[in-house]
Amino acid sequence: MSDAATKTLVAWADGGAVEGNAQDAPPPVKFVDGWSIKPDMVIEMPQDIHLPATGTINYKNILVKANFPEDRWVIAADLRPGNNQVVHHMRANVRPPDSDFMRNAEPGVAYDDGDPAMGRKDASIDLLGKFNPGLGAQDFSLFESAKFVPKGSDIVFNMHYTATGKETTDRSRLALVFAKNPPKYRYYVDEGPTASNLAIPAGDPNAEVVSEMTAQIDTQLIYMQPHMHLRGKDYEVRLIYPDGKMETVFKSKWDFNWQIGVDLVKPIQIPKGTRIVGIAHFDNSANNKWNPDPAKLVFWGLQNWEEMQNCFMGYLIDPNFKDVRNIFKRSGPSLLPRGTSGPTLSTLLIK
Repeated sequence: MSDAATKTLVAWADGGAVEGNAQDAPPPVKFVDGWSIKPDMVIEMPQDIHLPATGTINYKNILVKANFPEDRWVIAADLRPGNNQVVHHMRANVRPPDSDFMRNAEPGVAYDDGDPAMGRKDASIDLLGKFNPGLGAQDFSLFESAKFVPKGSDIVFNMHYTATGKETTDRSRLALVFAKNPPKYRYYVDEGPTASNLAIPAGDPNAEVVSEMTAQIDTQLIYMQPHMHLRGKDYEVRLIYPDGKMETVFKSKWDFNWQIGVDLVKPIQIPKGTRIVGIAHFDNSANNKWNPDPAKLVFWGLQNWEEMQNCFMGYLIDPNFKDVRNIFKRSGPSLLPRGTSGPTLSTLLIK
């Protein structure tokens, strides 16, 4: 928002926020209570997940035996919490039939991250859909594209619950729309540049954290959704091309309560060797009213009082390309050992 627009709004508010001509108002926003897509298939947790009244609830993983009878291309997905009060956010992941992830898990049972029964999550696990406040349904068909679900796959719900002061339950659902014809491109989502080595000093009002990954094949960027927690301030994405040219393709303030993804109007070409850089700033000071503890040195973690720094990114790839685990590799600042701050832009190698 420009300074002039900000001053206009402030003057209007200071003047009593007088209503203008009702005929000039845009139509009211319609919030969808049910599905915002017309699903071909709905996958629901097979039983209620029981949640405690208080305390930290570790991330939960629930295996659902969808067992798709044939290969499927998905052009849209929507997730709906069974209990809006306790679902902070969630993901629906595709578990291919050859994956060992949660192979020994009992369907419908909620397993904590790190539980031995889950096994190791491998790179073949593909993100099919997400639920975040304000996100809504996801459309994968914008560029003659779709997400791929191999025959025999199952679904794993990855859930972040928050205690509400009373014992309760949740049984969330996933809705899918299938493509009528094979797509031109496969739509693949990666967790993007990730700073799992981040360190945010206590009291720092503008701590910088930088992450990086490098493309191992030619691809096209079509979607971005930054992710941080309560100390996040802003997020920027830069591309450093193989010839050394650097370009900023995304820059925005961060609002934890409104985590919106951005669909690009036109794909951005990502040649092999391009470095994708995420640059974030955090307010770990007492002036941040959302800060859980300004006196704490903060590291990467799943809970809100910890922090994250990454950017979910959607790409277009050849539908016949199978080795999705090697589309990108962490590089630069993301490979550094954790320190007491950063990593910062000073660690970024510029040729």
